[in-house]
Amino acid sequence: MDQGPKVAKTEQEWREQLTPEEYRVLRQAGTERAWTGEYTDTKTAGIYECRACGTELFRSDTKFESHCGWPSFFTPLAGEAVLLREDRSMGAVRTEVLCATCHSHLGHVFEGEGFPTPTDQRYCINSISLRLVPAPAAEEA
Repeated sequence: MDQGPKVAKTEQEWREQLTPEEYRVLRQAGTERAWTGEYTDTKTAGIYECRACGTELFRSDTKFESHCGWPSFFTPLAGEAVLLREDRSMGAVRTEVLCATCHSHLGHVFEGEGFPTPTDQRYCINSISLRLVPAPAAEEA
């Protein structure tokens, strides 16, 4: 059962905090253009957090190359880090991925595509929904 976001702000507060493009994607469930996001091909070790509220969402060691134009992960950091919701927009039934803390739109998750990952899931996430916090140099080895 959805309890509502732990971080709740008015739409005006979100507009003041986020750039217009961040607001469009995170708060209005938009999508950034394929191959334009800063993290599409990033290989830096670290934690990807929600750009809106700072919640830790994904680890770099779960990121993989799906060649879809957006960063892809095979699992979130923890099951409670994200919410999944049915999305019937765009003429298809998909599963939307939201930040569990602030309910910002992150992207979508797809299953059964045959990627060689432990979960056979692809969390297809907008770069603009994330912020990478690089791991300390000692952890990158």
